[in-house]
Amino acid sequence: MNQTLFAVTLVVPDYDEAIAFYTRTLNFTLLQDIDLGDGKRWVRVAPPGTGDGSILLAQAVGPSQIGAVGNQTGGRVSFFLQTDDFRRDHAAMTAAGVHFEEDPRNEPYGTVAVWQDPFGNRWDLIQFT
Repeated sequence: MNQTLFAVTLVVPDYDEAIAFYTRTLNFTLLQDIDLGDGKRWVRVAPPGTGDGSILLAQAVGPSQIGAVGNQTGGRVSFFLQTDDFRRDHAAMTAAGVHFEEDPRNEPYGTVAVWQDPFGNRWDLIQFT
């Protein structure tokens, strides 16, 4: 058996705003943007150098989904962006206006700092040792 994690859903307030942030600010690749009709789209983005994994951007519809934007994991870090050069990417993200909640810190597993996307989702930028 061969399985991979293909995608995870990230509920966002607006497709185009999310695409702009992830592709322009973070330099993610827009893998797909397919109109499904009725205002729905199949939108996938992935960081540069990613193999098969991606994020499926899903525009929130209705009070329950709108309420989940930025809080899909109850305030915990939701995503972990691994890098091969923490200092380079931290500097580039800071210059691009990404909000880091803390200064970089060294942990037994590597260098890490928590940041937020514009929608309130918490991420770790991490370089493993």
